[in-house]
Amino acid sequence: MAKTSTARRIDEPLEDIERRRPGFGVGEPPPVLPQTPIGNNVWLAVLMFLGAEAMFFAGLMGAYIVFRVGAAVWPPPFQPRLPVGVTGVNTVFLLASAVTIRVALRSARRGDGTQLVRWLGLTALLGAIFLAVQGYEWIELIQFGLTVSSSVYGGLFYTLIGFHALHVFGALVWLMVVFTLARRGRYAKDRYLGVQTCAMYWTFVVALWPALYGLVYLY
Repeated sequence: MAKTSTARRIDEPLEDIERRRPGFGVGEPPPVLPQTPIGNNVWLAVLMFLGAEAMFFAGLMGAYIVFRVGAAVWPPPFQPRLPVGVTGVNTVFLLASAVTIRVALRSARRGDGTQLVRWLGLTALLGAIFLAVQGYEWIELIQFGLTVSSSVYGGLFYTLIGFHALHVFGALVWLMVVFTLARRGRYAKDRYLGVQTCAMYWTFVVALWPALYGLVYLY
């Protein structure tokens, strides 16, 4: 029995054959699944920046541990002792600011501008108190002879705690900018990215402090 030939007839147009040929190269494109971004570009940039900051402080803390473990006596003789009690109370102020910044962020998400301004202001006040107390402690320690050049102990102390204080100061400046914009009504229920990124950075510097306090003041 004769079979139907699959060979192309001479008079059959080439376009008809190409139209019947399966494949994604001709006709409808292949289905593409929608890709939803995992976050705003600014949010991702701040997250990457915080990762770099975490590695920076991890290196400083690692250097401190190396010197601390290798020293026969720590702190070195004739060096003033750190004010553990006052710094412990000061730590409570900074930890409280982590709570207030989260409440401020919730207020921004609800679109409550009045509460947002109030909690941002309280957060800034707690951060300023922390820096003021820390500055007073440093003045006292310098008067008692603990300086950057007095010993490795002093150098490590002011490097670790000083860099953290610098980061808190930067976070406080950022927070004051957000506070000013919030008072002008720049944030809304669907537009609060500035508050969110500032809260991320503030939470980072607050979360970092208990590790530094335990390592430098208590260990």
